[in-house]
Amino acid sequence: MRVLIRGAGDIATGIALRLLRSGYEIVMTDLPQPTAIRRTVCFSEAIRLGSCRVEDVTARLAASPEEAEALMERGEVPVLADPEARCREVLKPGVLVDAILAKKNLGTRMDDAPVVIAVGPGFTAGVDCHAVVETMRGHWLGRVILEGSAQPNTAIPGLIGGYAGERVLRAPADGEFCPLRAIGDRVEAGETAATVAGKPMVCQISGVLRGLLPAGTPVHAGMKAGDVDPRCELSHCYYASDKALAVGGGVLEAILRLTRPVL
Repeated sequence: MRVLIRGAGDIATGIALRLLRSGYEIVMTDLPQPTAIRRTVCFSEAIRLGSCRVEDVTARLAASPEEAEALMERGEVPVLADPEARCREVLKPGVLVDAILAKKNLGTRMDDAPVVIAVGPGFTAGVDCHAVVETMRGHWLGRVILEGSAQPNTAIPGLIGGYAGERVLRAPADGEFCPLRAIGDRVEAGETAATVAGKPMVCQISGVLRGLLPAGTPVHAGMKAGDVDPRCELSHCYYASDKALAVGGGVLEAILRLTRPVL
């Protein structure tokens, strides 16, 4: 079965890895200029670089649905710069997964594919999709919801290594992002990781830079632009997270529940 995933950030990539390894064909779409933070585990990097590799899977930019077909035949993940996912009209996926994580529905409808699954808040199962998968860290992470919605967005990042909001680096001003460090670097609290319009983006805690926007990205003040992991495990920068794989497992469960024959 072919699955079209809207979004190619870190959660969407975790979903893609779970499904690809379970035997599904995967095609993904994202913005022409992606804004993913955890770029080393995001298939959206294929749009920026032409190709990328996450764990043991290669993703490649596809210029057209026809090129996407050829890449899937080679066992690669095609990624199209197609935020509205218009390619679905040609590719005709059996399942569409909205993993944009915009905290609201940006246009996905229940008739976009035979099975439509939405990830996170902003959707209601039975209204604009067939199932919703919970994304909030905690007891319900990865649960499949067949009636109702995921928990509302709290705007508070999940707790990792004893830290929540302190982990997130936000742009200090409007302008062009200028990183001074790289993903995988060890940083200390008070250190400047990047600048925007001459203003410093300062780390609040010590740890490893797990995410950072690429140079030249247009940002606005307060926009999420980086992520410090206090656990200081370098390998975490290059492997899909526990959360991404948990959500991916929920999507896999939802597909099976919605497509397998009723006995």
